[in-house]
Amino acid sequence: MMAPTAADTVTRFAPSPTGFLHIGGARTALFNWLYARHNGGKFLLRIEDTDRARSTPEATEAILDGMRWLGLDWDGDAISQFGNRDRHQAVAEDMVARGTAYRCYATKEEIDAFREAAKAEGRPPLFRSPWRDADPATAPDAPYVVRLKAPRDGETVIRDRVQGDVTFRNETLDDLILLRSDGTPTYLLAVVVDDHDMGVTHVIRGDDHLTNAARQALIYAGNGWDVPEFAHIPLIHGPDGAKLSKRHGALGVDAYRDMGYPAEAMRNYLARLGWSHGDDEFFTTEQAIGWFDLAQVGKSPARFDFKKLENLSGQHIRAMANDRLLAEVEDFIAVQNNPPLTDTQRALFLSAMDGLKERSKTFPELLEMAHFFLGERPFVPDAKAAAILDPVSRGMLNRLTSRLRDASWSAENLQAVTRDFAEGENLKLGKVAQPLRAALTGRTVSPSVFEVMELIGRDETLARLEDSAV
Repeated sequence: MMAPTAADTVTRFAPSPTGFLHIGGARTALFNWLYARHNGGKFLLRIEDTDRARSTPEATEAILDGMRWLGLDWDGDAISQFGNRDRHQAVAEDMVARGTAYRCYATKEEIDAFREAAKAEGRPPLFRSPWRDADPATAPDAPYVVRLKAPRDGETVIRDRVQGDVTFRNETLDDLILLRSDGTPTYLLAVVVDDHDMGVTHVIRGDDHLTNAARQALIYAGNGWDVPEFAHIPLIHGPDGAKLSKRHGALGVDAYRDMGYPAEAMRNYLARLGWSHGDDEFFTTEQAIGWFDLAQVGKSPARFDFKKLENLSGQHIRAMANDRLLAEVEDFIAVQNNPPLTDTQRALFLSAMDGLKERSKTFPELLEMAHFFLGERPFVPDAKAAAILDPVSRGMLNRLTSRLRDASWSAENLQAVTRDFAEGENLKLGKVAQPLRAALTGRTVSPSVFEVMELIGRDETLARLEDSAV
C-alpha cells in the first residue's frame, strides 16, 4: 500500500445547526479549510443535525451563509448527519457481532442505584454493566442500549498534532452508549462513523473535544478502522483571559459582516487567533494558505481583541484595489437593505476612493467618509461640525466664497487660493479649512477638503457654501 500524500488530506467542519456560526466555530472552520487547501486536499462540511429538537433549517442556512461570506468553500455537498442514521445503527450492530460492543438491558433505576452505591463506597461512579459479559441467551425481551466494550485496563494515547501525546487511563473511560434504546445513535458514534465514511484524515477542532478523542479512538479500534490524526486547538478567550462571551465578541460571523469588516480581514484575524507565521500580522489569504501548518498552532488560548481586528481591517481596506473595494462596499449596502448606488455615486466613489480608504477601518466608516457625495443638499452639520460653524466662521466663509468663484478648479489651486485668503485674515490654513470642511460635508472628518471641492465641482461647492451662510 502506498503511503498517503499531502493531496490525500481530508479535513472537515461539523457544526450543529442550533444557532449562528459563532466566532469560535468560524476559526475552527478556517483552520480546517487552510490545512486542506495548503495540502491540495479536500475540505468537507457536515451538518450535525441529529438533535432534531434543537436543529433548525434556519440555523443550517445561517451557518452556510456565514461560511460563504467568509469565503470558506467546501468540496462536494454539505452532508446531513441525521441522513446517515441507518448507517450508524448498522455499525453499532456490527460491533455487537464483532464482540466490541454489547446490548445492555440495565434500567435507569438500576444504573442510579449502582452509582449511589459506588459513591457511598468511595468508588468511581462509572457504571459497570452486568450485561457486558452476559450470555446473550439470558437477554430479556426488553428495551436495551448498545454500549461500547471499552478496555478496563491499560492506556489510550492520543497523539495530538497540537497538544502532543495525551494519555488516558482506560479505567477512567466507561462503556459509553453507542445506540440509545430508541435506536438513535449517540454523538460519539455518529461522528466516528461519518468521519470514517467521509475519509477524514485530520480532525481539527477545539480542545474541549480532547476527552471525546479518547472515546472515539476506542470506537475506531472496535471497528478495525484507522484513527485519523487529531489536532485539538485551544479555545478563544477574551482580552481579560476569561472564556469568550458576548461582551468580548462571541457573536455570529453575520454580526461582523454587519459591522462592516471585510471577509479577508476576518480570515486574517481569525488565522492569527492561535496560529502564527513568524511575526507576520497582516497577510493575504493566499499567503495564509501557503504558510499554514499545524506545527505553528499554539497550545495557549488565543485572546480576542477588537482593536487588533479593526487595525487589520483598516490595512485590508487600504490594500484593496479600488474597483474591488467598491464591489465589496456595494455588497455591504445590499446586505443592509439600503438603496444601491447610482451610476454617478459609483463614479464619484472610484474617483474619491484613495482619500476615503486612508482613514477607514470598516465599510460604515468608509460610507461615512463618503457622506459628502452620497448625501444631498442641504447638508445638515452634525454636532461637532455645527459647533465649528459659528457666526465668525460663517462670515469668514462668505468672504472666502467670493475668492473661490473665479478660481481655477483644481485641488492644488484651490488650496493655494485658500492659503492666500488665510494669510490675508492672519489665520493658519487649518483655521479656514476646518469650517470649510464642516460647511461642505457636514462633518469634521473627510478626505482633503480641497479634493472634496474638486470632486463635487464648482457649482456644488459654491451652492453648499451659500447654504451654510444662512
